[in-house]
Amino acid sequence: MRLMMLKATGAIALCLTAMGAQAEEFDLDVLIEAAKGEPQLTVFDSTGKIVTMAENFSAKYGVDAVGQKVKAHAQLEMMAREAMAGNVQGDVSIISDAPAAIAELLPNDFAVSWVPPDLADAIEARYQDPLVVVTMANVWTYNTELYDTCPVSNVWELTQPEWHGKVAMQDPLNKSVYTDWFNQMESHGNDALAAAYADFFGKPIDTSEQSATEQWVAMLAANAPLLGSSDSNAAEAVGAPGQKEGFMGLMSSAKYRDNADSGYKLGLCKGIEPWLGFTNAGVGLIAAGTDSPNAAKLFIHYVMTAEGIAPQADDGKKSANTEVSLPDDEPSGIGAAWDQLLTYDLSTAAEDYDTRQDWQDFWRLNYSR
Repeated sequence: MRLMMLKATGAIALCLTAMGAQAEEFDLDVLIEAAKGEPQLTVFDSTGKIVTMAENFSAKYGVDAVGQKVKAHAQLEMMAREAMAGNVQGDVSIISDAPAAIAELLPNDFAVSWVPPDLADAIEARYQDPLVVVTMANVWTYNTELYDTCPVSNVWELTQPEWHGKVAMQDPLNKSVYTDWFNQMESHGNDALAAAYADFFGKPIDTSEQSATEQWVAMLAANAPLLGSSDSNAAEAVGAPGQKEGFMGLMSSAKYRDNADSGYKLGLCKGIEPWLGFTNAGVGLIAAGTDSPNAAKLFIHYVMTAEGIAPQADDGKKSANTEVSLPDDEPSGIGAAWDQLLTYDLSTAAEDYDTRQDWQDFWRLNYSR
């Protein structure tokens, strides 16, 4: 079960400890030498790319490290239990569930956030408390074999009869990143969503009883979207070649590698109003009781560089280091359209966490098969 000893509200202010003080004297060479004398480092992430990243790290610095693919909820559970038992096995976690990490790990001192001092100037302040390693794009997608351009220009179109049962996505009841997205829209995007409503329907939206976000979520749920257990389900529904009838889909930009691997026909819905999609954040945390603190810091430093994050950048995952860009040959092309995304705002991560059940109940109430 999840360990939630403190409510999320107000937790963000507690994220940094002395380990994360950015004013410290910093010498990368000294850190490297200190890391070499420590036990093997174990690093977790929810992508298998972490295995390659750890191997590359070891080869570069001569520091023994192993990467393990572990789902975000399992990382949270493991870090909490190991900290309470005083038996830390996982030293560093890149957790794609930022709200839960902020609510469950940091305020209970199970983990700490550390920002590499020599890279801090290149990391936006909003992504330093706690440290965001990558932001990941979830994008509206269409089948390029069926359509010359995206068949939808406004997200309100997806609530209409012509798209009944033809929107593929993960189930918000099983994927907290979706309920977090709903709350991010509610907190930061209501005006943009209301403007898109007026553009599509030709009249202002009535928000006297429900916000623009609530109305859009309710109408989408009522339009019987095709719900799956993974982005792979959505990618297949939308992008499989030889289809006669098109689907729209919402999925990670990482799935665009299936265009080459599986012959899919996935294309970005550039220009769709008000957003092409949204991002979620992967935070980098160090276990508070690690016996390899210098190696852990060194790994965090490494993944904040272009070389370190390269395996994930290939999947369209964007470093929080503003001096690191996505590769030109990244399959989705999301780098050129990043400004069309609703980017994750950590300032309301606590509220995202606290309202998850509310948004799940709201979706369940309005969903129609």
